[in-house]
Amino acid sequence: MPLPDLYLASASPRRRELLLQIGLKVEVVSQSIEEHLLDNESPENYVQRLALEKARAGLLVPDVHQQCPVLGADTAVVMDDRIWGKPANEVAALAMLKQLSGRTHRVLSAVAVVGKDNLGQDRVEACMSQSRVRFRHINEQECLAYWRTGEPADKAGAYGIQGLAAIFIEHLEGSYSGVMGLPLFETSELLCRFGIKVLRQNNT
Repeated sequence: MPLPDLYLASASPRRRELLLQIGLKVEVVSQSIEEHLLDNESPENYVQRLALEKARAGLLVPDVHQQCPVLGADTAVVMDDRIWGKPANEVAALAMLKQLSGRTHRVLSAVAVVGKDNLGQDRVEACMSQSRVRFRHINEQECLAYWRTGEPADKAGAYGIQGLAAIFIEHLEGSYSGVMGLPLFETSELLCRFGIKVLRQNNT
Protein backbone atom coordinates (compact mmCIF):
# COMPACT_ATOMS: atom_id res chain seq x y z
CA MET A 1 0.00 0.00 0.00
CA PRO A 2 1.20 3.58 -0.69
CA LEU A 3 2.62 5.45 2.27
CA PRO A 4 0.70 8.42 3.72
CA ASP A 5 2.15 11.91 3.54
CA LEU A 6 2.29 11.90 7.31
CA TYR A 7 0.97 10.18 10.41
CA LEU A 8 -1.36 12.02 12.77
CA ALA A 9 -0.79 11.24 16.45
CA SER A 10 -4.27 12.35 17.47
CA ALA A 11 -7.70 10.79 17.64
CA SER A 12 -9.34 14.14 16.88
CA PRO A 13 -11.54 13.85 13.78
CA ARG A 14 -11.32 17.62 13.34
CA ARG A 15 -7.54 17.58 12.97
CA ARG A 16 -7.74 14.77 10.45
CA GLU A 17 -10.41 16.66 8.49
CA LEU A 18 -8.26 19.80 8.42
CA LEU A 19 -5.27 17.88 7.03
CA LEU A 20 -7.48 16.21 4.42
CA GLN A 21 -8.83 19.66 3.56
CA ILE A 22 -5.39 20.74 2.35
CA GLY A 23 -4.95 17.61 0.26
CA LEU A 24 -2.75 15.45 2.49
CA LYS A 25 -2.92 11.69 2.82
CA VAL A 26 -3.10 11.01 6.55
CA GLU A 27 -3.02 7.91 8.73
CA VAL A 28 -3.99 8.12 12.40
CA VAL A 29 -1.60 6.51 14.92
CA SER A 30 -2.87 7.82 18.23
CA GLN A 31 -1.34 6.62 21.50
CA SER A 32 -2.40 7.64 24.99
CA ILE A 33 -0.15 9.94 26.98
CA GLU A 34 -0.52 11.52 30.41
CA GLU A 35 -2.17 14.94 30.02
CA HIS A 36 -1.67 16.81 33.26
CA LEU A 37 -0.26 20.21 34.09
CA LEU A 38 3.16 20.19 35.73
CA ASP A 39 3.95 22.35 38.74
CA ASN A 40 4.40 25.99 37.71
CA GLU A 41 3.93 25.09 34.03
CA SER A 42 2.50 27.87 31.88
CA PRO A 43 -0.36 27.15 29.44
CA GLU A 44 2.02 27.85 26.55
CA ASN A 45 4.60 25.33 27.74
CA TYR A 46 1.84 22.83 28.51
CA VAL A 47 0.38 22.69 24.99
CA GLN A 48 3.82 22.64 23.36
CA ARG A 49 5.01 19.82 25.61
CA LEU A 50 1.93 17.70 24.94
CA ALA A 51 2.12 18.22 21.19
CA LEU A 52 5.72 17.00 21.18
CA GLU A 53 4.98 14.06 23.50
CA LYS A 54 2.12 12.96 21.25
CA ALA A 55 4.30 13.13 18.13
CA ARG A 56 7.11 11.17 19.77
CA ALA A 57 4.65 8.57 21.07
CA GLY A 58 3.23 8.20 17.58
CA LEU A 59 6.69 7.62 16.16
CA LEU A 60 7.01 4.55 18.40
CA VAL A 61 3.90 2.81 17.02
CA PRO A 62 5.17 -0.45 15.44
CA ASP A 63 3.48 0.02 12.05
CA VAL A 64 4.75 3.57 11.52
CA HIS A 65 7.06 3.78 8.51
CA GLN A 66 10.16 5.76 9.47
CA GLN A 67 10.19 7.64 6.17
CA CYS A 68 6.98 9.46 7.09
CA PRO A 69 6.89 12.21 9.71
CA VAL A 70 4.50 12.13 12.65
CA LEU A 71 2.45 15.16 13.66
CA GLY A 72 1.21 15.78 17.19
CA ALA A 73 -0.97 18.68 18.30
CA ASP A 74 -2.62 20.05 21.41
CA THR A 75 -5.09 22.86 21.94
CA ALA A 76 -6.12 24.65 25.11
CA VAL A 77 -8.74 27.26 25.91
CA VAL A 78 -7.25 29.73 28.41
CA MET A 79 -9.13 32.23 30.54
CA ASP A 80 -7.39 34.23 33.28
CA ASP A 81 -4.30 32.02 32.78
CA ARG A 82 -6.34 28.92 33.63
CA ILE A 83 -6.60 26.04 31.18
CA TRP A 84 -10.15 24.93 30.49
CA GLY A 85 -10.47 21.35 29.36
CA LYS A 86 -13.52 19.37 28.28
CA PRO A 87 -16.51 19.72 30.61
CA ALA A 88 -17.12 16.73 32.86
CA ASN A 89 -20.88 17.24 32.90
CA GLU A 90 -23.71 19.69 32.28
CA VAL A 91 -22.96 21.76 35.38
CA ALA A 92 -19.32 22.21 34.35
CA ALA A 93 -20.24 23.08 30.76
CA LEU A 94 -22.79 25.70 31.78
CA ALA A 95 -20.30 27.23 34.21
CA MET A 96 -17.68 27.46 31.45
CA LEU A 97 -20.09 29.05 28.98
CA LYS A 98 -21.23 31.54 31.61
CA GLN A 99 -17.60 32.57 32.21
CA LEU A 100 -16.96 32.93 28.46
CA SER A 101 -20.05 35.11 27.98
CA GLY A 102 -19.15 38.68 27.03
CA ARG A 103 -15.43 38.14 27.47
CA THR A 104 -12.29 37.48 25.43
CA HIS A 105 -10.29 34.30 25.97
CA ARG A 106 -7.20 32.80 24.38
CA VAL A 107 -6.88 29.60 22.39
CA LEU A 108 -3.39 28.08 22.24
CA SER A 109 -2.76 25.45 19.58
CA ALA A 110 0.66 23.80 19.40
CA VAL A 111 1.97 21.57 16.62
CA ALA A 112 5.03 19.30 16.64
CA VAL A 113 6.39 17.21 13.78
CA VAL A 114 9.07 14.54 14.26
CA GLY A 115 10.75 12.21 11.79
CA LYS A 116 13.24 12.46 8.94
CA ASP A 117 13.52 15.40 6.59
CA ASN A 118 14.02 15.13 2.83
CA LEU A 119 17.77 14.57 3.40
CA GLY A 120 17.13 11.60 5.67
CA GLN A 121 18.18 13.45 8.82
CA ASP A 122 16.29 13.17 12.11
CA ARG A 123 14.36 16.35 12.70
CA VAL A 124 12.01 17.87 15.28
CA GLU A 125 10.02 21.01 14.53
CA ALA A 126 7.40 22.73 16.67
CA CYS A 127 5.37 25.90 16.79
CA MET A 128 2.38 27.44 18.54
CA SER A 129 -0.54 29.55 17.39
CA GLN A 130 -2.33 31.95 19.74
CA SER A 131 -5.79 33.29 18.95
CA ARG A 132 -8.15 35.56 20.83
CA VAL A 133 -11.85 34.83 20.77
CA ARG A 134 -14.57 37.15 22.10
CA PHE A 135 -18.02 35.79 22.93
CA ARG A 136 -21.11 37.96 22.84
CA HIS A 137 -23.27 37.89 25.94
CA ILE A 138 -25.17 34.61 26.11
CA ASN A 139 -27.96 33.91 28.56
CA GLU A 140 -28.64 30.81 30.61
CA GLN A 141 -31.33 29.57 28.24
CA GLU A 142 -28.93 29.72 25.30
CA CYS A 143 -26.23 27.93 27.28
CA LEU A 144 -28.62 25.15 28.23
CA ALA A 145 -29.99 24.82 24.70
CA TYR A 146 -26.45 24.61 23.37
CA TRP A 147 -25.47 21.93 25.90
CA ARG A 148 -28.50 19.85 24.91
CA THR A 149 -27.29 19.70 21.30
CA GLY A 150 -24.43 17.49 22.53
CA GLU A 151 -21.80 19.62 20.81
CA PRO A 152 -19.99 20.99 23.90
CA ALA A 153 -19.45 17.63 25.63
CA ASP A 154 -16.12 16.75 23.97
CA LYS A 155 -14.81 20.26 23.33
CA ALA A 156 -12.20 22.19 25.29
CA GLY A 157 -13.91 25.19 26.82
CA ALA A 158 -17.30 23.58 26.13
CA TYR A 159 -17.66 24.95 22.60
CA GLY A 160 -16.75 24.25 18.99
CA ILE A 161 -16.09 27.23 16.73
CA GLN A 162 -16.91 25.18 13.64
CA GLY A 163 -20.36 24.27 14.94
CA LEU A 164 -23.34 25.97 16.52
CA ALA A 165 -21.12 28.04 18.82
CA ALA A 166 -20.21 30.18 15.82
CA ILE A 167 -23.29 32.29 16.63
CA PHE A 168 -21.73 33.22 19.99
CA ILE A 169 -18.44 34.49 18.56
CA GLU A 170 -18.38 38.25 18.20
CA HIS A 171 -14.73 38.60 17.21
CA LEU A 172 -11.79 36.38 16.33
CA GLU A 173 -8.19 37.52 16.18
CA GLY A 174 -5.83 34.82 14.96
CA SER A 175 -6.29 31.42 13.35
CA TYR A 176 -9.76 29.96 12.78
CA SER A 177 -8.27 26.51 12.10
CA GLY A 178 -6.09 26.93 15.19
CA VAL A 179 -9.18 27.39 17.33
CA MET A 180 -10.57 24.23 15.72
CA GLY A 181 -7.44 22.38 16.83
CA LEU A 182 -4.80 22.65 14.09
CA PRO A 183 -3.44 25.96 12.73
CA LEU A 184 -3.04 25.18 9.03
CA PHE A 185 -0.67 28.03 8.15
CA GLU A 186 1.85 27.04 10.80
CA THR A 187 1.35 23.34 10.10
CA SER A 188 2.05 23.70 6.39
CA GLU A 189 5.21 25.67 7.17
CA LEU A 190 6.46 22.89 9.45
CA LEU A 191 5.64 20.17 6.93
CA CYS A 192 7.61 21.98 4.22
CA ARG A 193 10.73 21.45 6.33
CA PHE A 194 10.10 17.71 6.02
CA GLY A 195 9.72 17.87 2.25
CA ILE A 196 5.90 17.92 2.28
CA LYS A 197 5.00 20.97 0.20
CA VAL A 198 1.30 21.73 0.22
CA LEU A 199 0.44 23.48 -3.07
CA ARG A 200 4.14 24.24 -3.67
CA GLN A 201 5.03 21.34 -5.96
CA ASN A 202 6.18 23.66 -8.76
CA ASN A 203 8.17 26.02 -6.57
CA THR A 204 11.93 25.84 -6.24
